Amino acid sequence: MARGRAANTTTCADSSWSAAGSASIGRAIAQQLSARRATVALGFCALALGVLLLLLAEAAHERALIEAAQELEIFARAVSRDVEASARGGAAALPDYAATRGRRVAVADASGRIVAATAPLDVSGALAGLLGAEQILTEFADKAGVMRVTLADGRKALATVRNLAPAAGQVAAILPYDAALADWRWSVARNAALAAAAALATTLGLVAFRRQARRAALAERAQIDLRRRVDAALGSGRCGLWDWDIARGRIHWSQSMFALLGLDPQPRSLSFGELKTRLHPQDGDLIAIVETIVASGSRGMDHEFRIRTARGDFLWLRACAELIDDAQGGKRLVGVAVDISEQRALAEGAATADMRLRDAIETISEAFVLWDAHNRLVACNSKFLALHGLAAEAAAPGASYARIMASASAALAETQIVSDEAVTASERTYEARLADGRWLQISERRTKDGGYVSVGADITTLKRNQEKLIDSERRLTASVADLLKSRQTLEAQAQQLATLAEQYHLQKGEAEAAYQAKSEFLANMSHELRTPLNAIIGFSEMMQAQVFGELGSTKYVEYCNHIHQGGRYLLDVLTDILDMSRLEAGRVRLDQREVDVSGAVRATVERYRHSAETKRVEISVDACDGLRCYGDHDAIVKSIGVLVSNSLKFTTAGGAVRVRARRLARSVAIFVEDDGCGIEKAAIPKLGRPFEQPIAVIENGMKGSGLGLAIARSLIALHGGALRIRSHVGIGTIAMLRIPVRPTTRAISAQGARTSLH
Repeated sequence: MARGRAANTTTCADSSWSAAGSASIGRAIAQQLSARRATVALGFCALALGVLLLLLAEAAHERALIEAAQELEIFARAVSRDVEASARGGAAALPDYAATRGRRVAVADASGRIVAATAPLDVSGALAGLLGAEQILTEFADKAGVMRVTLADGRKALATVRNLAPAAGQVAAILPYDAALADWRWSVARNAALAAAAALATTLGLVAFRRQARRAALAERAQIDLRRRVDAALGSGRCGLWDWDIARGRIHWSQSMFALLGLDPQPRSLSFGELKTRLHPQDGDLIAIVETIVASGSRGMDHEFRIRTARGDFLWLRACAELIDDAQGGKRLVGVAVDISEQRALAEGAATADMRLRDAIETISEAFVLWDAHNRLVACNSKFLALHGLAAEAAAPGASYARIMASASAALAETQIVSDEAVTASERTYEARLADGRWLQISERRTKDGGYVSVGADITTLKRNQEKLIDSERRLTASVADLLKSRQTLEAQAQQLATLAEQYHLQKGEAEAAYQAKSEFLANMSHELRTPLNAIIGFSEMMQAQVFGELGSTKYVEYCNHIHQGGRYLLDVLTDILDMSRLEAGRVRLDQREVDVSGAVRATVERYRHSAETKRVEISVDACDGLRCYGDHDAIVKSIGVLVSNSLKFTTAGGAVRVRARRLARSVAIFVEDDGCGIEKAAIPKLGRPFEQPIAVIENGMKGSGLGLAIARSLIALHGGALRIRSHVGIGTIAMLRIPVRPTTRAISAQGARTSLH
């Protein structure tokens, strides 16, 4: 609802905090002018009142004389009747009321002499003399009525004369002004007193008003000064006052608040909508928070948020306000908003610094712990926890040293001071052995606040090495003694070694000569054996073909087949022996050229396909097209054939042999895989040595000279490649030939050898 009222409010509320100072100055000047005007006005009022009182007194004076004259005329008539009545009965006499209220009565005879009078009139004189020389009352009597006269004694009075019965005389009634105006004087005195009292009260009120106005002006000036000081204090403290009229949806800011945001002070209040446009969208809805506070009945608010300044950046503010009720019963949230941008930046910087410090502590290679002046934990790293077998929960910051050490699983068994000079009041270094046998070198230093920092390095290895060094030193001492004793023996042995060296050189020459003789013998024997073998193989082939007719019995044909196979096998063995001798002698020359590896692999597989079908072994080839390398075609084909032949040899019926060729980064890889009997792990390192075969091969009765793999390994090595074999007994074997795409230094040197392999 408050948000709706804020959106619909279009009228301005009271003046904002920014216009309060100028309004206060205007009020102070207006009060001084009003005080002066009031003084002048009161003076004029007093003067007018005096004139009015004089006019009223004059009018009352005249009215009092008229009323007195009327009363005197009535009085005179009454007295004259009473005197006439008394005269008819005898001598004339005055009635008792004749001398009341200051009136005077005189009775004169026909001659005008006074015969009776009230005190203090003189009864011996004439009536005309009593009334004054210029009076006409005695002549006109009733016709003259009541007149204002001056008596013989000079006093003014009202007088009237009445004729008695014909020729009986006259009655004069006199009322002096003093008696006639007695009530008027009392009224005038009373009014004068009231006027004086009113004037006095007015004067006192004016004085009080002037004094109050002066005090109000001083108070207003003090308030203005106070506002200026408050604004200055708020400005220097980077904070501003908020007055949030929730009912009207208006917000009043102090001048310092506008200055804090870099805005020009406005004489009007802000609406909720204007405030909302300046709030950061990620800090929550401040208006919703205020509505929640009002709805929950809470009396205070403490909230941090960001607000956009005139420059477009955001400022962090902390608003602390209290919910109050105004005179109209509405809700107002009044408080102060403080700029906490610097504190937030410092807090973020402190958090970053604390994180970096903790990371630095954590990355220390030694155990690190920091205690405060009360032996409470401040910080430690994981190495300290691991060293003492502590859980992270047991080493929470603020925990005491005694409680943490009580939870440690690796207690100290003994300590040793490293150096007496290092033990001081503020630092010490010692070595400690834990119960589990580990050694620590602990360095402790006091901090300025009374705490201390401890760094523990695990020196268990150092201690063990030290013990080993001590033991080695002890054994070295014993060895030195033994060396001294055996020195003569060594000298004798040196002489014997010199003799043996001479014998070694002689025997080496003999061995090289024997090896050379062996190679020459093998070469000669190979040539000598080839001649009869060629005849045996040739004649056996003719007999198999029955060129000159049938042999007769089928057994002869079978025998011819065996002879042919044995001769062919023996020829292959001799060829291998001759090739191996050439390879060992380094007399093989490679015919280096570009080789179609894919075609070579397929051709080799096709050459052995008949043997595979005869043995009922499935053989397959998977060679990528376009595989080429630089090498000797026949040597590569021979090496592939050795691997395929071995796989077929050790694969039983129903098995499979797979040949694959792939391009690697700088070489070509040829894989020959079978699922035969496999090779023992201990026998794999011996493969490729001349005339050596695995024990399982010999036990199974497999034929072979043991030279095939040796020749293949040597040929591939001449190309700068390698042969790798991986096998598992009962699972099978994988052999890989790796041949470089470009010729290597070794292959180039092999190209210049003297003897061809072919």
